[in-house]
Amino acid sequence: MSRRLSWLAALGVALAGCSATPATPIATVAHVDLPRFMGDWYVIACIPTAIEREAHNAVESYRLDERDRIATTFRFRVGGPDGREKVYRPTGFVRDRASNAVWGMQFIWPIKADFRIVYVDPDYTQTIIGRQARDYVWIMARRPDLADADYARLLERVRAQGYDVTRIRRVPQHWPAAEPRP
Repeated sequence: MSRRLSWLAALGVALAGCSATPATPIATVAHVDLPRFMGDWYVIACIPTAIEREAHNAVESYRLDERDRIATTFRFRVGGPDGREKVYRPTGFVRDRASNAVWGMQFIWPIKADFRIVYVDPDYTQTIIGRQARDYVWIMARRPDLADADYARLLERVRAQGYDVTRIRRVPQHWPAAEPRP
């Protein structure tokens, strides 16, 4: 298959994944304070996308840009903490200004993937990002380590949103003392 046809096939799969929506809407938080939400979030666990299946030390960073978009940097190591670094820079767009909890995340123009903040703790140190289709989910924290009790509580929140939690993978976070964190 030619490169162009491969790309078009991948685009078709991505579009199909973005359009599937269950009957019961996924619940989001009532309001997200965007400036407080900005910064680094360590990916503790997820239902991984194709690019994340071998991710280690995954970190998603958000910054509000001058046009009120969310400049995003998603970086991780492939296959282990010493693996090759991959970096993606999608752009986020707030779709629901009343809550700031529903975003479109654009990796490839013109597609804006569904991205919903379904939980953030009062201190903005733990969050869950989901999708209406319930195909992917991310449990993230401001630190690379998360207490087992906190993880279990967040996993239960994911289950309550209608996700199959058996598909969730812990993302290894092993940061050598010499390696700077983002």
